Amino acid sequence: MNKKKICVVVGSRANYSSIKSAMRAIKEHPALELQLIVAASAVLDRYGSVVNLIEKDGFTPHARVTMLIEGETPATMAKSTGLGLIELPTLFEQLAPDVVLTVGDRFETMATTLAAAYMNIPVAHTMGGEVSGTIDESIRHAVTKFAHIHFPASPGARDRIIKLGELPQHVHLVGCPRIDLVADILKNSTCTISEQLFDIGVGERFPVDEPFVLISQHPVTTEYGSGEAQITMTLEAVREQGLAAIVLWPNADAGSDDISRGIRKWRERKLDDRMHFFKNLPIDVYVNLMRATACLIGNSSSGIREGAYIGTPVVNIGTRQNMRDRGENVIEVPYDKKQISDAIARQVKHGRYAMNPLYGDGSAGRKIADLLATEQVDVQKCITY
Repeated sequence: MNKKKICVVVGSRANYSSIKSAMRAIKEHPALELQLIVAASAVLDRYGSVVNLIEKDGFTPHARVTMLIEGETPATMAKSTGLGLIELPTLFEQLAPDVVLTVGDRFETMATTLAAAYMNIPVAHTMGGEVSGTIDESIRHAVTKFAHIHFPASPGARDRIIKLGELPQHVHLVGCPRIDLVADILKNSTCTISEQLFDIGVGERFPVDEPFVLISQHPVTTEYGSGEAQITMTLEAVREQGLAAIVLWPNADAGSDDISRGIRKWRERKLDDRMHFFKNLPIDVYVNLMRATACLIGNSSSGIREGAYIGTPVVNIGTRQNMRDRGENVIEVPYDKKQISDAIARQVKHGRYAMNPLYGDGSAGRKIADLLATEQVDVQKCITY
């Protein structure tokens, strides 16, 4: 029996953690063959060379695509999408996949989707139907209209996809594949953070048995130019609370350089005592940090997705996750130093929240593989209303 070829395009660290469990399940499925393309920031050292983690996890890329144009401005983001649209069709032609599986809402997701759609390759899409801020909101729903098979992570997301005119029989509520990784890590590892963590990254060391916060803040493309002021305000609020902090580098969206500049200036002013900075962390280390931290601060979707499952106290700042389905573990604040500082104090005092399986129970990857093995679709789409 010929195996159905499923091509996954991984373009960032967030992409990888969002699809890793599905990749593993596809690789192990007797009726499926995994094809892997690694692209964009996932192949660049300045963003942590995610491709090295992918290979360490036992996956072998069929191809690597350099498609990220330097600058991280709205214009370079658009050009990077165009470059991906130029490069990916050649690889799809060579690999001849039966289905292209794409993730979420990033610019490389748009390039992947358009290339596959024009080449009459059915598109499967994870994490569609959600609501958020930034340009991701528009990309996510646009990809839904190109996709043939949908794997939403929450009940509300499933309902929105169907309201967008998609066939209900091709909309499968499976949960978020990132939760699969979290569930596995929580089950099989202890919450132990060693000071050896500080052997990588840059910055100060601090005792890991004292309360610390985790900062993960990314640019908001629709607020381009505000990133430096936004990250500075967050760092000031954390310093005001007197807390040690682990700070993660921003992703590769337009405005990334603004946040990076804010972090560099903070360090140059020597305000980073008891702060340590990382480009990238393995998912097991990140999950254990989320389990151990007194509070996750910033605007990463991990606070809303993984945070709900782990019970991590979260201070979500600004509009990047606007209206995304969330649990009780999240406090929303605008970019106001006093409100951020007060919210951090409240969350540190509150401590861990109860686990909330809002985004799945840890079985999404297996469900996705099983459905891909059996799902039959017509490449010609038609709106249902």
